[in-house]
Amino acid sequence: MAETIAVIGAGQMGNGIAHVSAQAGLTVTMIDVSADAVARGKATIEKNIERQVKKGAMDAAAAAATLGRIATTTDIGAVAGASVAIEAATERRDLKLHIFEELDRLAPAGALLATNTSSISITEIAARTKRPADVIGMHFMNPVPMMKLVEVIRGLATTDATAARTVELAKALGKTPVEANDYPGFIANRVLMPMINEAVYCVMEGVGTPAAVDEVMKLGMNHPMGPLALADLIGLDTCAAILDVLHEGLGDPKYRACPLLRKYVAAGWLGRKSGRGFDAYAG
Repeated sequence: MAETIAVIGAGQMGNGIAHVSAQAGLTVTMIDVSADAVARGKATIEKNIERQVKKGAMDAAAAAATLGRIATTTDIGAVAGASVAIEAATERRDLKLHIFEELDRLAPAGALLATNTSSISITEIAARTKRPADVIGMHFMNPVPMMKLVEVIRGLATTDATAARTVELAKALGKTPVEANDYPGFIANRVLMPMINEAVYCVMEGVGTPAAVDEVMKLGMNHPMGPLALADLIGLDTCAAILDVLHEGLGDPKYRACPLLRKYVAAGWLGRKSGRGFDAYAG
């Protein structure tokens, strides 16, 4: 039986997950706390699908069918009609724990409860429910429609059946699942965030300009995007929050967020989403 998906969060990750789920032929409900957030998320999906049509990656009929499979609401009670709930809210522990208490109360028995957290403990999230065996991490990469990886992270109580079901779901969405264990930052951010943080230290200490640091990593290490441009895309506040999780969870000072990263966040220079980070972004 095909899964029916509820995505909690209509931001850049949530609307991307809703997009790829609907494109894979699944029925999707995208949920957020405000009507404005839901409308912005749906508009982003429409814009991205329109881009796919223009590039010839999707025809007009498939585009219309994909959009037709996405419902939106501000009522989290809509998870009662889903076989899979994927939480994609802001990377805040208190918020995610609260959402999972609600999912435990409202989702049907046997539903897969997944979190798109990039660093917060799956085991801790699962412990807020009475069904930790059904809770798992599905860490999608940004931008979701383009990036193939999904990190699949088991909590301490996650069953083999839940993990296998999640792997099959990721494949059905056209993604490549890679399993990781539940330690701070999992694999992706355990490796990525120290690199981004060190790039920020290079700027703070005058080793090189942001453009120079990114150019070295692109041309010298064959990275498609420099670490500072990537940090701007992720959001500097999100980078700082993930580094805090690594620092707190592993206790090693090498994960301490660079003071310049903290300064940019304090200034509201959060990257692309605020129009200014290590670079300036029009519009």
